[in-house]
Amino acid sequence: MLNFEQTPLTATEARVLATLMEKARTVPDSYPLTLNSLQSGCNQKSSREPVMNLSEDEIAQAIDGLRERSLVFESSGGRTARYEHNFERAVGLPSQAAALLGLLLLRGPQTAGELRLNAERWHRFADIGSVEVFLEELQQRSPEKGGPLVVKLERAPGAREQRWAQLLCGPVDAQAAVASASPIKTGAGTSGELQALAERVTALEALVAELQQRLEAAGA
Repeated sequence: MLNFEQTPLTATEARVLATLMEKARTVPDSYPLTLNSLQSGCNQKSSREPVMNLSEDEIAQAIDGLRERSLVFESSGGRTARYEHNFERAVGLPSQAAALLGLLLLRGPQTAGELRLNAERWHRFADIGSVEVFLEELQQRSPEKGGPLVVKLERAPGAREQRWAQLLCGPVDAQAAVASASPIKTGAGTSGELQALAERVTALEALVAELQQRLEAAGA
C-alpha cells in the first residue's frame, strides 16, 4: 500500500495527477490526455492554487515518477501517447473520497462547504455532512492502509468553518495554512460577495479552458 508520508508527491507530480483526475470526470470525451493537453490542464489559471507554468519536460518527469507508483499509466494504441490516472485503485479509495482529494490537490485547503460546491462536476454530494463523512474517513485512515490522507486545520481568525488540507505532498505547515485563510478586508464589498464573484469568474474560466482542450483533442 502506498505511504505518502514516507514518499510524498512533489508539487509537479501532485498537479499532474490531480489534473488527470479532474479531466477524467469533467471532459471524458477528450480523456485520456495527450502530453500537450495535460500541460494545458496543469497550467490553467482557473481552479488552480497555486497557478503553475510547467514545461513538457517537467510534466514528463512527473509522469515517470507517478508511473513508478502505479498512479498513472500510458494508454495503449493510437499514434499519440495518452495518459490516465489509476489513483483510486492504487490507493484503495472510493470515487467520492478520490474526488475530494483531487480537489484539495488542485485548489489547496478548503472547507467542507467549498469542497461540496467545487465538486459539483466531479461528484454530486447530497449535503455537506456527506462530504465531512468522507473527509473524516480519510483523516482516520489506518497505518496499515498508508495512514491519514487529509488533516483538519485550525479555524482561521474570523472564519466560520475549519478547512481541510491534503497530506499526499507531506506534512502541512498548519500556521501558514491558517494565515492564508484570513478573511478579506475591503470597503468594496463583503468577503461573501467577493467570494461569490470569484466563484463565478472561476467557473467561466474553467469552462473556457475545457472548451479549448476539446478543440485541441478534436484536432489531435
